[in-house]
Amino acid sequence: MKRNIQIEALNQIPLEKQQIELVERKCLGHPDSIADGIAESISQALCKTYIEHFGVVLHHNTDQGEVVAGESCPKFGGGKMIRPIYILIDGRATKQFDGVTIPTDAVAVEAAHEYLHKILPELNLQRDVIIDSRLGTGSTDLRDVFKPKAGRVPRANDTSFGVGHAPFSDVETIIRNTAGYIDTKLRKKYPAIGQDIKIMGLRDGNTITLTIACAIVDKYCADIREYQDYMTLLNEEITKVAKKSTSRKVVVNVNTADDIKNKSVFLTVTGTSAEMGDDGSVGRGNRCNGLITPNRPMSMEATSGKNPINHIGKIYNLLSTQIAQETVKKVAGVDEMYVRLLSQIGKPIDQPLVASVQVLPKKGTTLKEINGEIREIVDDNLANVTNITEKVIRGELKTF
Repeated sequence: MKRNIQIEALNQIPLEKQQIELVERKCLGHPDSIADGIAESISQALCKTYIEHFGVVLHHNTDQGEVVAGESCPKFGGGKMIRPIYILIDGRATKQFDGVTIPTDAVAVEAAHEYLHKILPELNLQRDVIIDSRLGTGSTDLRDVFKPKAGRVPRANDTSFGVGHAPFSDVETIIRNTAGYIDTKLRKKYPAIGQDIKIMGLRDGNTITLTIACAIVDKYCADIREYQDYMTLLNEEITKVAKKSTSRKVVVNVNTADDIKNKSVFLTVTGTSAEMGDDGSVGRGNRCNGLITPNRPMSMEATSGKNPINHIGKIYNLLSTQIAQETVKKVAGVDEMYVRLLSQIGKPIDQPLVASVQVLPKKGTTLKEINGEIREIVDDNLANVTNITEKVIRGELKTF
C-alpha cells in the first residue's frame, strides 16, 4: 500500500535569519526531567521483564508520574534533608499474562531507585525519597489494539501525531552541547555542580544570551566566596563551549536570582531543587530532542514512559526527528525541514494517515530537485518504523 507522503516547500524567513529565537533545556536533575527519566526507566525495565518471561513486550504506559518536593536545610559545608521527596508512579501495565502474575510494581520501584541513584548520587535513597507505585491495568480496548502478532506491524494505540525538525540552530546546538559538557565532563572535576540545571537561550539578532540556573551541592562548597568562584567558573566554561558552535556574540549569566550580600543563593543538599519547593511532572519538560523550542512546531505529548511498540506519542516523535535529521544530512539543498506524522487509532503504524514534510530549500535549489530523495528517506523510515522500538528498548534513544 502506497504511503501518503506530502512534501511542500515553505515560503518563510529561515529561523537563523529571524530576529528572535528562544530555546530551553531542563537538565537531568530538574524535577520535570527527574519525572521523565523515572517514567522512561520504568518502561524500559518493564519491556525487559516482559521479554525475559514471555518473549514479547506487553501493554504498558508509565507516562504519568509526579515528583513532589521535600524539604531541606542546605548550608555551606553540608546541610540536611528534613522531609523526603515523594515520587508517585502511576500509569498502566500488564500484570497478568498466560496465567502468570508479573511483579510490575516491584519492577517499577526498583527501576526508579536505580535511576535516581545514577543521576542524583547525593540523594540518600533510604531516607530522602519515598516512591509510591500505583500502576493500574489499562483499558481493555487499548490492550486489544496492542495485542502482539508475529510478523505484523503494530496498530496505533491513538489518533495522534509526532513532530520533528532539523537541522539544529546555533542556539539549540549550544544548549545541547553545554548540557552534555556539564553532565559528562565538568561535574566530574567539580562535584559541587549539581544536576538541577536549566538553560534558557535567547538569540536577539546576532547576540546569544544564555541564562543558567545551576544548583550547587552544599557539602562541596565551604562558603559564599567559594560559591562565587563556582559562578565564575561556570560562566567561563559555558562561554567557551558556546563559542565553539557560533560566530555570534555570546553573553552568559549564571544564577541571576542570587543575593550574594544576604547569602541567598541556589544552594542544595542533594543537587536538585526537588529537595525543597520545586515539583515535577512527566511531559512538562524537554521534547524528545532534549529541547523546548517555541520557535519550532512541537508536540505536547510526553515521550517518556509510553510503550515503544505502538504508542504514537513516543514512536512518531522519535521517528519524525530521525527523518528530519537523516534528510538534512543526506540531501543537499535543505535549509530547514519539519516533519509531522499523524496516526489513526487501530491502523498500522507504518501507514500514517499523512506524513507531512515541509522544506525550506536552500537558495538556488528547487523542491522538485530534491523531492524524490526526501520521499525515499521518509518512506524507508516508515517501512522500518519498528527499528525505533528496538532502539528504545536498548536505551539507545533519548526521550527528553
